[in-house]
Amino acid sequence: MSSFEVIGGKALKGNITPQGAKNEALQILSAVVLTAEPITISNIPDIVDVNLLIELLEAMGVRVEKLKEGEYRFQADKIDPSYLASDDFKTKSGRLRGSVMLAGPILARFKKAYLPKPGGDKIGRRRLDTHIIGFEKLGATYAYDEKIACFTLSADKLVGTYMLLEEPSVTGTANILMAAVFAEGITSIYNAACEPYVQQLCLLLNNMGAKITGIGSNLLRIEGVTKLGTATHRILPDMIEIGSFIGLAAMTKSEITIKNAGVAHLGIIPEKFRLLGIDFTIKGDDIYIPAQDIYEIQTFMDGGILTIYDNPWPGFTPDLLSIILVTAIQARGSVLIHQKMFESRLFFTDKLIDMGAQIILCDPHRATVIGLARKHSLRGITMSSPDIRAGQALLIAALSAEGKSTIQNIEQIDRGYQNIDARLQALGAQIQRIK
Repeated sequence: MSSFEVIGGKALKGNITPQGAKNEALQILSAVVLTAEPITISNIPDIVDVNLLIELLEAMGVRVEKLKEGEYRFQADKIDPSYLASDDFKTKSGRLRGSVMLAGPILARFKKAYLPKPGGDKIGRRRLDTHIIGFEKLGATYAYDEKIACFTLSADKLVGTYMLLEEPSVTGTANILMAAVFAEGITSIYNAACEPYVQQLCLLLNNMGAKITGIGSNLLRIEGVTKLGTATHRILPDMIEIGSFIGLAAMTKSEITIKNAGVAHLGIIPEKFRLLGIDFTIKGDDIYIPAQDIYEIQTFMDGGILTIYDNPWPGFTPDLLSIILVTAIQARGSVLIHQKMFESRLFFTDKLIDMGAQIILCDPHRATVIGLARKHSLRGITMSSPDIRAGQALLIAALSAEGKSTIQNIEQIDRGYQNIDARLQALGAQIQRIK
């Protein structure tokens, strides 16, 4: 186990480049098993979750060649789909929820797949119903095998159909989409997730020879093909990390430029941070955040307290609500944070309250932040990171606090943020990794 020791209260300055998008990488890497031809992917983030998925691909027989930092070539010409039922896979996939997205492409290509119970963040219930119901509508049968303690999926063939998803699940849409590329006929997925991650997956699949239309909408149409070929793909900058850096700059009164931010793919994210009163300028594909002593939370037009909540894309991503919450601590004004999707994601607020934040946890889904307006600083404490996004929020709080903070269980942060301590040190942060 490792910890971060942080001496906070210091303004940072400089340029920082976001890593490749974690959530996109997990989908794109899963898609390489759809073909026996080589697939080259660049801007892959060097983070625990992604590296674990690459390890799983290698274990099932995918040839992996590192071309340079962040760029790999994958070739799945000699893979063993039964590896997904092995004890080794179940042990490793128990640490990674993204492993469920191997089921769709394996089912499409080999007509049989295994689906262990997923791991990942402990932020609330994360159902697999959308995935499994989608596979069943394509013609797969589903059962639980007690001998191997694993769900099994099988089909003589997959057949295209119309389906209306119960929820616009990002991983569910991706999984069903990858299964549908080899289904006979036409598959229509309505209420599909349309996040940039899914759009990027569709672009890769089309470059491999798939026939997908409706990209960027909630109605995807997939005309089945019999074979996919080689392709190259570059992963977008991580929009969650970009939002984290905007919040970091505001909380620490820092002047930071986020380079190559992929601004065209950020959707409503910049506007939500502007609602907190944060001033920044978009210059080409860079985001410049000046040092700002006071930022004031806006109110609704009728004077009501601002509410920021998560919604399916193009609404605000739930992965940034933890960052919005911590950034509001030193703002002037109040905001209600409504986390609709996961019932355990706001429980890290007790640590922020211990640091001196004025937060009322209304219930598992809602928290009201009463901004301190810099009247006093947060104080450093010892705390533990419960999940990836809360961990980064706690790190931002620690960097803004007076004195020393210790953040334990930073393996959670490492799952989603590449070499974050060294990158923050380059901006002037006093942060040290303690083993």
